[in-house]
Amino acid sequence: MKRFRTIFNFELSNYFKSKSFTVVTLLLVLLIGGVMFFPRISEAMRSGDSSGADERPVMLISVSALNVSDDADLSDTIEPDVIGAMFSAAFPENETKITDANEEKIKESVLSGKVECAFILNAMDSYTYYVNNLSIYDSNTAVADELLRDICRLNGMAEAGVDPAEAADIMSTQIKGETVSLGKDQAQNYFYTYIMIFALYMVILLYGQMVSMSVATEKSSRAMELLITSAKPVSMMFGKVIAACLAGLVQLLAAFGSALLFYNINESYWSDNPIVSSIFNIPSELLGYMLLFFILGFFIYAFMYGAIGSTVSKLEDINTAVMPLTFIFIAAFMIVMFSMGSGSVDTLLMKICSYIPLTSPMAMFTRIAMSSLPWYEIAASTGILVVSVFGVGIVSAKIYRVGVLLYGTSPKPGAILKAIRKA
Repeated sequence: MKRFRTIFNFELSNYFKSKSFTVVTLLLVLLIGGVMFFPRISEAMRSGDSSGADERPVMLISVSALNVSDDADLSDTIEPDVIGAMFSAAFPENETKITDANEEKIKESVLSGKVECAFILNAMDSYTYYVNNLSIYDSNTAVADELLRDICRLNGMAEAGVDPAEAADIMSTQIKGETVSLGKDQAQNYFYTYIMIFALYMVILLYGQMVSMSVATEKSSRAMELLITSAKPVSMMFGKVIAACLAGLVQLLAAFGSALLFYNINESYWSDNPIVSSIFNIPSELLGYMLLFFILGFFIYAFMYGAIGSTVSKLEDINTAVMPLTFIFIAAFMIVMFSMGSGSVDTLLMKICSYIPLTSPMAMFTRIAMSSLPWYEIAASTGILVVSVFGVGIVSAKIYRVGVLLYGTSPKPGAILKAIRKA
């Protein structure tokens, strides 16, 4: 145990003394701070700008074509001012203006940036929408479609003799619906799951490579020949991996802890963003599962990265040696992400992946977060993963003991297995 603590403290201090570790952690905190303080800074900049009272983007509404419409009843029923008021209510984020300009001048206004967009109403059931750069999130046409559809319905009722007030009451009927989820809310838990999966993905790729690099560096300096005879390989392997895991957790704690702090400072500025608000209100039970599967997933991959790093003779061979393991991890990541995107996380493939140690940290956590599972499935998956972590750790320690003493060409798997039996 004393040797384990010595190796653990030595490895952990190396991480904390590393300039790259400090710089990356500070950059993460600064980046998160910039994002979380952005609404406050943006509002302060807007309040300090006295260029105008209303800075909403301008939307032009052209109703000139309605005056020459073949459908006289429609053009006479709805006045231009009423249309402008309806568009203003439907697009509160824009400053809507009725215009008599011709089509070419409207195009020039949009292209010059004086106005954000424009609607030219050819008839009450037909329009042309002009915008300079069409955003993938532009929903103006969908709103306009619904608005004009309501106007046409009101006109139809008026033509049928329905009193305008009664027609307005009919059109404004509010539907009250209540959704009761008896299981999990996938829309809400999606963001928790995505953050955990992505964090695990980044940490394993980063720190897994660092563990294998550390082992290969020590091997190339021949320092292992002395260390391997004075300390048990299990103590050395577990000390390295646990130190790397703790360093990764400290870095993530700094990132997520600062995000939580900055969010609480600027909570009022994020109140209108349900996605951000939900992320910082993660249920404690889900947070516990997140930490559990994160740590176990990191351990099993870090042990394997360390074992592979001990078998290479040159640092430049590490990327090639760890490529098969990296591909397995990326494949697991892609399976989970595709399942999350489809909204179906209980497929046969995901159920199988929930019990395979190399994929269960991501697959089982995703199913826990986005589906309702019986306790015994969670217990079985967790039990298999815990046993696998210790088993892989012990086997990796044996490979580590054999691999660090082999120089020259990289040993073949058969030679490693033979050496492990004799160890």
